[in-house]
Amino acid sequence: MSPRCGCCCEHINKLNQQVSVMRKEIKNLRQMLDSAVRAHRKHLTSIQSAVSKIGLCEPDKDQTPPAQLSPASPQAALEQGNIQTVPIGYISSCFSVKNGTPRQPTICGPSRAELRIQQSVFNNPEHALVGLEQYSHVWIIFLFHKNGHLSYKAKVKPPRLNGQRVGVYSTRSPHRPNALGLTLAKLDKITGDKIHLSDIDMIAGTPVLDIKPYIPEYDSPHTRTGLNSEPPTTTVTTNILNCSKDSEKDLKSERTDDDDDDSGSLPSRDTSAADSVRVSPQFSLPKHLHSVLEDVKAYVTQGDPCQVSSESEDQVSDSSKTKPEAEATVEHLHYGEEAYSTIAGWIREPPVGSLEVRFTPRAQRELAEFIPTHLSGPCESDRPRFKFLRSPEEAAAAIRGVLSADPRSVYRRTRCTDRLFFFTLDTADITCWFGRGFAEVLQVRPVEQHVASM
Repeated sequence: MSPRCGCCCEHINKLNQQVSVMRKEIKNLRQMLDSAVRAHRKHLTSIQSAVSKIGLCEPDKDQTPPAQLSPASPQAALEQGNIQTVPIGYISSCFSVKNGTPRQPTICGPSRAELRIQQSVFNNPEHALVGLEQYSHVWIIFLFHKNGHLSYKAKVKPPRLNGQRVGVYSTRSPHRPNALGLTLAKLDKITGDKIHLSDIDMIAGTPVLDIKPYIPEYDSPHTRTGLNSEPPTTTVTTNILNCSKDSEKDLKSERTDDDDDDSGSLPSRDTSAADSVRVSPQFSLPKHLHSVLEDVKAYVTQGDPCQVSSESEDQVSDSSKTKPEAEATVEHLHYGEEAYSTIAGWIREPPVGSLEVRFTPRAQRELAEFIPTHLSGPCESDRPRFKFLRSPEEAAAAIRGVLSADPRSVYRRTRCTDRLFFFTLDTADITCWFGRGFAEVLQVRPVEQHVASM
């Protein structure tokens, strides 16, 4: 038997690789089928339980039914949590497909979208947006409409964990019992019934269920505790003012209105005059109050030492008692005390690191051909145009943001390392490939007509 040649060996290796990939695909199909069967069984169980409840709740024909809400009434459904959602609008985004869409809004800052409130929800949609322009950011509650299936699992494998499993509720996976998404978007402007957004991670056609303004005092744990807290008070500054009451009566009358609000917020670590007039940088005091404190400091340092000593003897016991309290207060002197907020360690230090993004000279030339929508001219009629992005530089920044976060799935990252990666950004089709620690953009072409019409 003659030995195999090099061509045959390469052909056999390719066939073995294809067989391995086919086996993995079959395994994935079996898992999807098993999850679909489990979901089907759950649906059947819920239907059977609902039918049995309806049968038990049916009253006898001879008896008059009590005056209560029927199971099918909207009020009863609302109380039970069974409601039918109605989208208030649909996103028009610079991301037209799932592939390459950022998983978090902070990944791609230049990303933009528009949301028009449907007239079927409000007769005058622009009335529902009155006052929203006063906020810089809004919460967007939307639906993951491109999941492909309604099945879900208790444990998922986030792409940033590179295959490790964690509970679905410790992640932001789109595959959840209720496929709801929440994102914080920047509100650029409002024109009529249309909202212009940026810093988004939603694809075109996403159904939006609700909009809520972002209020840091309520939504951020670092500032929400400051609403009900009072500024800490100390007695050292008051003692210094009392020390000068005989010769500074006019100064005391000038501060009568200010002491109630501001004097209690002057921290001090000991009873020295120099330290007592130091104001915490977290508090803003009026200019005239600063000048008053300087006058007090000058008076105390230049006044009669006997008078100061006599006053200090009467205050030794009080100051010694209040000093530990004052020191403890100063150590935690935060108007709106800092609150703790913890996150999982893999969020800040994921196993998958950021990638360096490169552009080939050809890709740079092709990207420079794109122009924004607002620019028009006879010589620019044939050039491709952006719909959302404002310049090729902004598009390059958006591409870097998307690719640096490695948008590939774990399967693509581990099994398809030699494949090209394609995604769409605004009206541009991006072709790139991934190497060890970097991603390189190979081609930037205008999007095809059938993709632009989606």
